[in-house]
Amino acid sequence: MPPLSATIQATPVPPIPAVRGWAARYQGNAPVLDLTQAVPGYAAHPDLLARLGEAAADPATTGYGPIDGDLPLREALAADTASFYRAPIEARHIAITAGCNLAFAMVMATIAGPGARIGLPTPWYFNHQMTLLMQGAVPVPIPCRADDGFIPFPKRLEKLLDGLTALVLVSPNNPTGAIYPPHVLHEIAAMCRRKNVWLVLDETYRDFLPDSASPPHSLFSEPGWEEYLIGLYSFSKAYCVPGHRVGAVVGGGALRQALMTALDSYQICPARPAQRALAWAVPALGAWRAGNRAIMAERADACRAALAQLPGWRLDAIGTYFAYVRLPERYPVAMEAAEQLATEHGFLCLPGPFFGPGQERHLRLAFANMEPARIAEIPGRVG
Repeated sequence: MPPLSATIQATPVPPIPAVRGWAARYQGNAPVLDLTQAVPGYAAHPDLLARLGEAAADPATTGYGPIDGDLPLREALAADTASFYRAPIEARHIAITAGCNLAFAMVMATIAGPGARIGLPTPWYFNHQMTLLMQGAVPVPIPCRADDGFIPFPKRLEKLLDGLTALVLVSPNNPTGAIYPPHVLHEIAAMCRRKNVWLVLDETYRDFLPDSASPPHSLFSEPGWEEYLIGLYSFSKAYCVPGHRVGAVVGGGALRQALMTALDSYQICPARPAQRALAWAVPALGAWRAGNRAIMAERADACRAALAQLPGWRLDAIGTYFAYVRLPERYPVAMEAAEQLATEHGFLCLPGPFFGPGQERHLRLAFANMEPARIAEIPGRVG
């Protein structure tokens, strides 16, 4: 047999299929309670679904489109982003991608060659680590502490930036749900700019921030932001269309020009029916999106209440889609505990080691995909 890619073989197996594989051994009568994947547990708006169908049936959407996405969606997202951050974002700053994971992969292909050192705060989003390993880059763990709410502490971070090509921040965070305060983001951004390090800011969950009255930061308003800052966005959660794979990169200047090469090679163009429907949805469904924040807040409250019933379990962070929980000492390490919960109780969650070093006592619960009544089943499955 010819050899396989060395970088692929060095990349960990995808966590969610691995954990769901454990569930095949579950013999209980109660339905599986699956809190592994961050998916919105409610349907897309019916008008959006109708427009998706119409667009898919239109022959005009079957041809190739622009490499960086159809202009109506780029304009719609630029206007929405400009309003959200109160910043002068234009369509020329937006590139539409086939999902936010691919957005990250294309950005890394653009800025980081083999051997490049990329800082990932731990616990990290495992697909970021996996992508870097596949591309031959080096994920550099940046430890974050539960005592700090898993928020990077700027003074401890500064020396760790030396020798990095980029630092990747996810806020609201996956896996912890932590929301980085504006002053933290601004301090870190200033460090990155000073040290000539790219700051890649993944804000996939920004539509679920509890405080929508003020922007989470003003980095896109600063002069020259295009020289060091790259934003990532996903339509999957906000519009409940993860299967359509639509994301975006926010960037400008030389980065934007170089990114076009990666866009052309990796995707040719994003899928066009979803782009057409979303170009309508971005301005039209603002109130619907705002209502979904309340749904997520209700589910977070339900998760918090359920975990409070479990003696010894410590909720170290919670927000938007996720709860990050520390296991009691009576439990085995997280990998063993998660497998036991899946096979014996039909309760699926992701063990901390999938999210980087130092996570052996933690579990991630993605509560967004369950209604409160099902979330309330957690104590009965675990206790």
